Amino acid sequence: MKHSLMTKMILIIVAVGVIGFALISTVAASRIEKKLILSESRDMYREASSIAGDKSLLTLSSLNSTDGESDGIRNLYDSLCNVALYQDCEIWLISENGTVYLNTTRPLTESEKTVISDFDPVKLGADYYTVGNFFNYFDETHLSVMVPVASGMNIRGYVAIHASMSKIENQREMIVRQMDLICFIGYLVFIGVYVLFYFMVMHPMKKIMTGIHHYADGDLKYNIPVKSDDEMGSLASSLNYMSDEINKSGEYQKQFIANVSHDFRSPLTSMRGFLEAILDGTIPPENQEHYLKIVLGETERLTKLTNGILTLNTMDQKKNLLNITNFDINTVIRDTAETFEGICRPRQISIRLLLTGDELMVSADREKIQQVIYNLVDNAIKFSRDGSYIEIKSDLRHDRVFVSVKDHGVGIPSASINKIWDRFYKTDASRGREKKGNGLGLSIVKEIISQHKQNITVISTEGAGTEFVFSLDTPEDA
Repeated sequence: MKHSLMTKMILIIVAVGVIGFALISTVAASRIEKKLILSESRDMYREASSIAGDKSLLTLSSLNSTDGESDGIRNLYDSLCNVALYQDCEIWLISENGTVYLNTTRPLTESEKTVISDFDPVKLGADYYTVGNFFNYFDETHLSVMVPVASGMNIRGYVAIHASMSKIENQREMIVRQMDLICFIGYLVFIGVYVLFYFMVMHPMKKIMTGIHHYADGDLKYNIPVKSDDEMGSLASSLNYMSDEINKSGEYQKQFIANVSHDFRSPLTSMRGFLEAILDGTIPPENQEHYLKIVLGETERLTKLTNGILTLNTMDQKKNLLNITNFDINTVIRDTAETFEGICRPRQISIRLLLTGDELMVSADREKIQQVIYNLVDNAIKFSRDGSYIEIKSDLRHDRVFVSVKDHGVGIPSASINKIWDRFYKTDASRGREKKGNGLGLSIVKEIISQHKQNITVISTEGAGTEFVFSLDTPEDA
């Protein structure tokens, strides 16, 4: 049978309570009683030894004397009664044959003396005290101590002190009750600690486990309701953040597949239509070259889209792998601008270079930065008006190089500024298809600049144009 952690904790608390009170009632009570007997017997033995050493006992003619009215015996009796009253015990003077000559619990003038049958001090053993009924004299159990009264080498009698075990048992019960009370208070404290532990650890843990089950069932939008500032709250926050990120990743994958499917399906449908028309003769031979060029253009579009996806995938897998070298950014700008001459000429778009100095060195990955400039210029040409111009600038400010690409085209709507870095995002889908864009160029630019731990900003006004500015480090030895 499977038990929860809370059930196990409750069983442990109950077991601790039962075992604890059982040990107090048995083992602890027994040891306390032994300690009390040992302590009481030592006090009784010292008192008995003091009485046995009193010289007044030795001046008596004999312990067996029946002269109960002598002043010496009367004084001794009164003295022993006071001691017995103070010690809550009874004191005897016993002759060597077992006759009780003096008993503080009986009158001194009692005519008939008590005789202990089978009195044999040797039977008491080597210990200085004994627990029992003292040769079957007492009906109840007593703690007894006996010390001999000696004159020279002769034993004249014995001093015996008896204390009822009920007195020691009462002391034991009082101590045990105090221990029970202390343990009960400690037990309540232990339960209080468990209650705090439950509400601070177990209860939040149950909520976290509930959240984990939701995540396992695919409900990634579930939010674990733990808001504490301790480790449990931190764990819940981490799991909530993880679920949000996984959910975003899942949504991105769905959107990614939808976008890729759309951007592949459109040119493939167009290519298939033209090719089928050529094959079935719908398009006459004299027009086939025109449509084959369109098909070729669509294949170039698919190639570009595929390369963009592969580039982003490579960046995701190798985020920190940069080939950092020192190179002249002005040369890269000039070389890149020349590649667009064939595209710009038919539309009468000019590219103006406003470069700082003949040479401006930077420290970066040359190939990736060239791709950044290419993508920005390509994007500027797509959305520039015919007959306009594009400015590419390089500038050195505060030991950093800033490169800007500015067009005088249609601009970007303010609502779209924060979305242009998203993969497959297009400010105008229909226009994007016309311009053969795939929505990956600016995503690649953002990713490369982020890998270099640099910044890129965009300033755009609808109908006036757009400017992208990014920064690069200069060589340390420059």
